[in-house]
Amino acid sequence: MAQSAPPVRAAGQAPRRNPVAALFNTDGKPHPLENTLTAVTAVLGIISIATCAFHSLHILASWTGLAGVITAAFAQYRSATTAERFVIVVTGGMAAVGLGIGLAHGGLI
Repeated sequence: MAQSAPPVRAAGQAPRRNPVAALFNTDGKPHPLENTLTAVTAVLGIISIATCAFHSLHILASWTGLAGVITAAFAQYRSATTAERFVIVVTGGMAAVGLGIGLAHGGLI
C-alpha cells in the first residue's frame, strides 16, 4: 500500500497553526467539530443577547436563543478541553437569557 509523504517545508519553517484553534485546543490535539460547535454557540448567544433588548426583534432573539441552547447542550456533550467548556457555558447562558427575554417580549411566532 502506498504511503503519502508529509508536506515538504523549507528548513527551519514551523508549521502554520490557527491562532483561534490554539486557544481552544489546550491539549495539543485538533478538535475541529468541537471548535465549530463552540463558535456556532458563541455566535448564536451573541446574536440572541444583542437582539433581545428590542421588542420588535423578539422572533430573532427567541429562535437564535433556542438554537444556541440546543447547540450549547450538544457542544458541552462533545467538548474536550476546559477552554471550550468555558466559552460554551458563558455563551450558552447568553443564548438562554436571550431566549427567555425574547419569549417574554412575544415568543417564537
